Amino acid sequence: MSHRLFVAVRPSEPVIDALIDMMDGVENARWQDETQLHLTLRYIGEVDTPLAEDIAAALGRVRAAPFALTLRGVGHFARGDWPSAIWADVAASPELAALQKKVERALVMAGCAPETRRFTPHVTLARLNRSSGLVGPWLAAHGGLSAGPMRVDHLTLYESTLTRSGSHYEPVVRYALRA
Repeated sequence: MSHRLFVAVRPSEPVIDALIDMMDGVENARWQDETQLHLTLRYIGEVDTPLAEDIAAALGRVRAAPFALTLRGVGHFARGDWPSAIWADVAASPELAALQKKVERALVMAGCAPETRRFTPHVTLARLNRSSGLVGPWLAAHGGLSAGPMRVDHLTLYESTLTRSGSHYEPVVRYALRA
């Protein structure tokens, strides 16, 4: 059996509320719903059950003390000249960077291929396509975003299932952070 996995941190309820309040104003954007909001530490992708079990065990050995994060500002990703997603930016955090590196090491030791993309901490708010409206006015209106701080005291291994209406994320294992 195949599992589509990723490791993430879920924002606190007050931060989620702040994000939901700003999720409007770009025509034909596919806004994330409340259950989809997360900060991906590592996308793993499709793996078989034995590797999924090894991943779950390896993540259980990650040690990091709880810490605080703040969201500051917004941005977008593009494919070529066209915006593909808008997101909330995560303020620089040495603790988050260290946690992400520990997660990456654990996954490689479990048998995952190393990640080649640079870690860009963000919370995706909407997915866009060529029928979506202009993002510039939205980015300008919400560029002053400041949400948090929020306490990060756990990380979660999620399984993602693709459906006609988008991705559905199911928490598989939650790992408490402790030094």
